[in-house]
Amino acid sequence: MKKLSFIAFALLIGTANAGTIEMKVYGLVCGFCAQGIEKTLRKNPATADVVVSLENKLVAVATRAGQDISDADLTRALTDSGYDVKGIARTQRSLDDIRTELKQEKK
Repeated sequence: MKKLSFIAFALLIGTANAGTIEMKVYGLVCGFCAQGIEKTLRKNPATADVVVSLENKLVAVATRAGQDISDADLTRALTDSGYDVKGIARTQRSLDDIRTELKQEKK
């Protein structure tokens, strides 16, 4: 039981250190765009997960604990793929929270 508690504690600490990068991205027009962005951003070893919302022009990236992706690297990856990055913000919102919010907006 102690070993399980330690693992759970370690996971909580790792999650607390992970951050979310939210970007406003223009030029997203279809599901193929979303898939391409996800594939591109997942190539970065610091990426833990990605959410793309065409309707909200939102791309959110969760980073792995203790890692980061520079604004320049994110902007380059998206502009090289043909998109226009209008803003980048670092938040503590989880991708699950973002997904829930996006689902509620669709209702």
